[in-house]
Amino acid sequence: MSGCEARDAKKLVRSPSGLRMVPEHRSARSPFGLDEPPWVPDKECPRCMQCDTKFDFITRKHHCRRCGKCFCDKCCSKKVPLPRMCFVDPVRQCAECALISQKETEFYDKQLKVLMNGATFFVTLGTSDKSELMVCRLSNNQRYLVLDGDSHYEIEIIQISTVQILTEGFTPGGGNTRAIGMLLQYKVPGSEELTQMKFTASEDFSCNKKLAASWLAAMHKATKLLYESRDQ
Repeated sequence: MSGCEARDAKKLVRSPSGLRMVPEHRSARSPFGLDEPPWVPDKECPRCMQCDTKFDFITRKHHCRRCGKCFCDKCCSKKVPLPRMCFVDPVRQCAECALISQKETEFYDKQLKVLMNGATFFVTLGTSDKSELMVCRLSNNQRYLVLDGDSHYEIEIIQISTVQILTEGFTPGGGNTRAIGMLLQYKVPGSEELTQMKFTASEDFSCNKKLAASWLAAMHKATKLLYESRDQ
């Protein structure tokens, strides 16, 4: 097993919330991941935290695996996949959290694969007037943005500070826009200075433009998840 494979190795763990497949080393965890929340202690929740129903021998307590709050079965009956916490199977969540997790499922089922497959862009570094044609993709462990051309860059996702998707075709009132590029700012390890990269979709082939637009849309969603995980 290589050093990278060893760092990315995973293990099966059991918590009160269910089975999780997590990285053996915390440093290898996905930047999109969320920590399991602490459960609200049973003694602190005599009533459902949603509908205020009093708990008794018939009305039992259930904890939402995403927020850790305490609910009755009626308010916490849905079992929904929660890949951001590495659960192997769908887990019980309250209605509000279930809705959020269901929206995230599309990212994990579709857009994450688009990011890993990559797309081709002209990449301009800093204030340079020269651009380089590069294939950009997300690494398999989701921790790096990898750029390959004549040059090679690996940008750690957690070092990215801002992402701005560039569009064209904007009309008053919105609509009819398409993603054509991206401005990215990130910190180089060991430096406090921000480095900027500009990504512009290649105009050579219509299939490249379509693939680039899909990749940029996926990157926009990934950025939203990244900022949300930093806030939680």
